[in-house]
This record gives sequence, C-alpha cells and structure tokens, in this order.
Amino acid sequence: MSKETVTRTNGAEAWAAVQHRDRSWDGHLFYAVRTTGIYCRPSCPARRPKRENVAFFETAEAAETAGFRACHRCQPASSKGTTTEKRIRRALEYIEAHLDERITLDALGRTVGISPFHLQRAFTEAVGLSPRKYQDARRLEAMKSRLRSGEDVGRAAFGAGYGSTRGAYESARGGLGMTPGEYGAGAAGLTIRYSIHDSPFGRVLIGFTTRGICSVLLADSDQDLVDELRREFPGATLATDDSATSVWAAAVIGYLESSHPGLVVPVDLHGTTFQLRVWNALQEIPPGETRSYGQVAAAIGQPTAVRAVAGACASNRAALVVPCHRVLRSDGATGGYRWGERRKQALLEHERSPAGPESARTARTRSAAGS
Repeated sequence: MSKETVTRTNGAEAWAAVQHRDRSWDGHLFYAVRTTGIYCRPSCPARRPKRENVAFFETAEAAETAGFRACHRCQPASSKGTTTEKRIRRALEYIEAHLDERITLDALGRTVGISPFHLQRAFTEAVGLSPRKYQDARRLEAMKSRLRSGEDVGRAAFGAGYGSTRGAYESARGGLGMTPGEYGAGAAGLTIRYSIHDSPFGRVLIGFTTRGICSVLLADSDQDLVDELRREFPGATLATDDSATSVWAAAVIGYLESSHPGLVVPVDLHGTTFQLRVWNALQEIPPGETRSYGQVAAAIGQPTAVRAVAGACASNRAALVVPCHRVLRSDGATGGYRWGERRKQALLEHERSPAGPESARTARTRSAAGS
C-alpha cells in the first residue's frame, strides 16, 4: 500500500507510522488530534494520543482547512511539499542571487507571490531570521570566506555585496566582534596569555586576554593544546604566564575537581551574532542537566536552526565556560564533541554525580565589541 493512498483506506498503516514515529512518512501523512485541535507529522516527539481521537490527512493544507492548527514542536506546515515552503525556498534563492542589492520586503513578496506580512512571518519561522537579517548574515559569511582566502578588506567587502567598506565594518562589529582586518589577520595584535594544568579529564589549557578567558581547551598532551590554540588565533601573540592566569585557572580546575560550586569567570569570546546567542543559551543550562540541539534552537527563538546550533557548539573555543558538553542529540545519544565523545560522557557523569558541581550559572558571554 502506498503512502499516497493510505489515508483513503482504513488508516491502519497510518496509525502504525504515528505509533512508531516513522520519519519516512513525514510529508506524506499528517495526523490531527480532535481533543487538542492540533495536527502533527508522524515523527512528532509529542505524547501519542488515543486512536479514537485521531484523524489523518494527506496534506498540511487539508488539515488546516479542517480547522486544525500546526504543532509548534514538529512544525508540520513547513513540509517541503507546501506552497509556502516552496515560496520561502524561492525567496532564499533570490536573496542569494542578489546579495549586492537592497531588497525590500514588498519587492521580495511580489517576486515569490506572497504578501509582505505573510512572507516576513513565514520566512522568519522557517529560517530563524527575517529576510533582511538573512541577507546581512549571508553577506557577512561571504566576506569572511573571502578574507580567509587572503583577499584584502576592500576587495572582500565589495565582492560579498557590501556597497562600501563602512557598511562592512558596521556589519563586522556586530557579527564578528572584531574588525574585518582583525578577522582576516587571525586576531593579529592580540596577546593571549595561557597556562596548562592537569585535571581529572586530561590536560587543560586556559587562555586569557585583558578582558577575560578566551579559550579553554582539553587534550592529552601539552603540545596538542598549544597547537590548537595557535590554529584558533594564528595572528595572536601567545605567551605562557602562570601567574597572570592563576586566579581563573584555579576556578576552572576547582570546578573540574568539584571543589567549587560553580564556574563564574569573565570571558572574552569572539563569534558571530548567532554563535554568541547560542553560547549564551548554553550557559543557562545548569550543571547536571542537558538539552537537545532542538531545545537550544527553540530557546534562542529559532526552532528550525538545529544544524546551525550544532555548528555553533562545534565552534566553541571555551570548554566548560561555555558548556557545549551539556547538549545532546534528540534521541538522547551523546553526539559529537570537539574534545572527544568519551570526555564529553565523562564530564556529564561527573556533573550528575552527588559530588559533582551544584547547579550554578556561568558568566554570560560578552563579545569583544560589547565589552
């Protein structure tokens, strides 16, 4: 029996797909719960309803026509087959092809055949950013790519679609936490003092600027730690200095050894606006607790940006201070970790143990531009 005809028969296969949260049926089948007035994808993580309260539909539009509302958790209305989703994809393609132009919401709406109000709401819900902010983000990413390839600031700015270097500098201050030149130079001119210590989880490098901790790295050897720090800040001056970092090093190591109740330290982290939002959200997860990537995306108001959240976690330079180890996959699996999955699991077990750190918030991330 095909997925396309199942809802025109007795619904037995459809109900089985819902019971097993079968993702292969997503986009082909939608189920609605009469008692709540909500419709979902088969894979929705919500609690399973009683069979007698369920109705099946072949499209999201059909469910909405029948008076049901889209579930906020699984977002069935964003299925690739819906007309709105197709229009959003066309809007994305249009923005990508016109990064060097000023695109108004009215013009974009006319291009894809949707009202400006509906476009703003649907685009933001699907992408996590408004059309204007998405265009700004893509320009910034294009400029970063050109700077990394060795282009000078002027060439990179105009090649990425900025109308002036002034516009590029204004965008970089909010999105990078540094100027385009500093980004291209790999933090040239920055001095990072660091010290290396032993811990229950291997060797720990703690890097510090005049504003606060900029890096906490984990590895099995000191050389690996120094090499990683140099890769992260290729243009910076690195200097070992046990005395300058002793206070905050003691806080980090004490946290790992459970002799401190929480980890509250000044930080100096550079990242995009999105990364900083994710890192701030991670610092809100108490020790001993975990969140899924989807929950973090929802916490920052961008529920569809799950992959981008995972990318921000992977880009985190400050282990423990920004506790990306507390973020798991939606199925509860440990998932990846920049410093090794075994170390991630050990950290989680340590924090869950009675002797582990008590619930305490870490300091909020401050970008260099906002410090």
